[in-house]
Amino acid sequence: MLVRIFALSIILASLACTAQSSVLPVEIECRSDHAAICDQADSRLLAKIPDQFPILQQVLANPERYKVQIQVSQIVRDPQQQPHLISYRLFVDDERYFYPASTVKLPVTLLALEWLQQQAQIGLDSTFHTYASRDSQQMVTEDVMAVGHRPTLAHYIWQVMMVSDNPGFNRMYELLGQDYINQQLRSKGLSSATINHRLSLPMSAAENRHYNPLAFFNAEHEVILQLPARSSQTEYPNQLQPKLGSAFYQNGELINEPMGFSDKNRLSIQDLSGVVERLIFPELFPQEQQFHLEPDMRDWLLAAMLLYPSESKQPDYAAHGIADNRYKYIKFGGQPTELPRNQRWLNKIGSAYGFLTDAGYFVDLEQQLEFFVTATIYVNANQTLNDDTYEYQQIGLPFHRELGEYLYQQLSSKPNQHKPDLSHWQLLLDQFVQ
Repeated sequence: MLVRIFALSIILASLACTAQSSVLPVEIECRSDHAAICDQADSRLLAKIPDQFPILQQVLANPERYKVQIQVSQIVRDPQQQPHLISYRLFVDDERYFYPASTVKLPVTLLALEWLQQQAQIGLDSTFHTYASRDSQQMVTEDVMAVGHRPTLAHYIWQVMMVSDNPGFNRMYELLGQDYINQQLRSKGLSSATINHRLSLPMSAAENRHYNPLAFFNAEHEVILQLPARSSQTEYPNQLQPKLGSAFYQNGELINEPMGFSDKNRLSIQDLSGVVERLIFPELFPQEQQFHLEPDMRDWLLAAMLLYPSESKQPDYAAHGIADNRYKYIKFGGQPTELPRNQRWLNKIGSAYGFLTDAGYFVDLEQQLEFFVTATIYVNANQTLNDDTYEYQQIGLPFHRELGEYLYQQLSSKPNQHKPDLSHWQLLLDQFVQ
């Protein structure tokens, strides 16, 4: 595939916060071998942000402070409806670390589904018990949110996609282990991927290399697969060895030095974008770099990302007061609100240590519009980590909301010779929304 890369110096004018102009380096990459596709690259995208987006202006004027990275991929269809991508990158640097938080749940979920397909007797709805062989581990043999309190991979994955559930991710991490996760992701071309710990559990790097014994059961409560306690001998440290902030809290004590992230997960903006792209358009990647899901399995996962929490009947998230936009940052982040049913944001968010990250595929079924966005921002003015004093509401969520709305306005106004056929998304909605 012929790829054209254009390095552009773009002037961002009329900054509301400074009334000054700044030069922004936007890299445009046409990921197509069709000249007619590449000719549709828009050098104006992100070039001039209107005053109606003041937080977006403020953040882009201070990229070092906010550690902002943005990748947008315009989707252009050819006459045969094949998708082609034109990617726009602003401040994207694979060597600039951001903590991915819950965004790592998406690639691990995809690996868990691949693993499941290779098992002869196990299904999504097989009962899944996790046991403990070490003091730091958790035993889980029931889940109050699941049907009949019965834990299954289906329930865990639905929870992860719908409400970014940490325990669901941890069960998949314990099932697969670091060796399988990291080797598989890197074999798919996701070279930055480093997954080396559970989420929201106070475990050391060494403890995170130990995995719980577990078992799967059939409908007759018979064991159909049992795995013993396992461990990884290989370590997967964060090669960037980043340190962030000027102080952090640990066990209630303030440590006046930067916090080290050498034992924390890593996933670059381009690789995170690549995970979403591999899921939505696997045909754009070589066979060895794809996540190979059977059609029904893939549709089920896409439905878990496509539906809003209020459309889920089991679990009934509306009964638990979970707003539809709680886990949708791009375009929809902020105060609880209803979301337009014709617009869908298939995404995975991450929120921790002052970082707010969102990556996904946006689709408007009425306007026949689609595009990819991945963005991260760091909002930690006092540079102290683990103090739960971050500017998520004041800056982080408004940034994501304004970025999404700006892109929606810009890309929906562009002429599109070949409108995308989005009927599959409507079919999924008709199938899964009762």
